[in-house]
This record gives sequence, structure tokens and C-alpha cells, in this order.
Amino acid sequence: MGSLKNVFDDSAKRLKMNHFVEIRSLNLKPDSREEFHRLYIEEALPLLKRWKFDVVAHGPSLHDENTYYVIRCFESLAQREQMEDAYYASDDWRDGPRERILALIENYVDIVLEVDEVAVQGLRVQQP
Repeated sequence: MGSLKNVFDDSAKRLKMNHFVEIRSLNLKPDSREEFHRLYIEEALPLLKRWKFDVVAHGPSLHDENTYYVIRCFESLAQREQMEDAYYASDDWRDGPRERILALIENYVDIVLEVDEVAVQGLRVQQP
């Protein structure tokens, strides 16, 4: 029994949960997803990268025609809060794509999970 416990302890150490992944599911207005995707790729994503956000993946959801997802990774819940507060209060966002992006969104929900590096890399999609 002791050796089985060691196996579990070793596995737990290797799979240390040290990332916080935010999954944002955006319900878009009907027939707006193509325009939303274009705005996201051309304006919002470059801005997020400039602000040092780790965008793990994004794109149209496969389950319907009006949903889009964005997955971002943070090192802590505090980092997530600080980065989002600063970004969404910034002139870059407010004077940039904010109004055009928000006009296409009905509503959204965020889910935050604590995951390990393997999970983050499994979710990561190679973006252009």
C-alpha cells in the first residue's frame, strides 16, 4: 500500500496545478460571428498580445452559429483581476475596438479553472 501512495504522491507533484485558465463563452447577435471573428483577429487579439495576455485559443464554437470562445491563461487569480481591470479601463481598449466588439455580443460567461501545464498546452492552438 505504501508504494501505491508514493505513485500517487509523485503523480500529484508532476501535475501541480499552477495555471488559471479562463474560458469565455460569448453569445453573439445572430449572423454576426464572421464580423466578430474579423474584429477579434485584426484588432482585439493584437491589442491583447500588446498587453501581454496569454491567449491560449479562440474561435467559433462548433455547437451553433452564434457562439465564440476565448481561452486565456493566468498565473494567479490576482494576476487575472489586475490584468483585466487595467486592460478594460485603458484608452487602448476604450478608444479602440470596444464599441464595435460589444455591439456584436448578446452576453458572455467566464469559467475559470486551475490546471497544470499539460492541460494548458493541450488547449493551446497554434494561431497565425
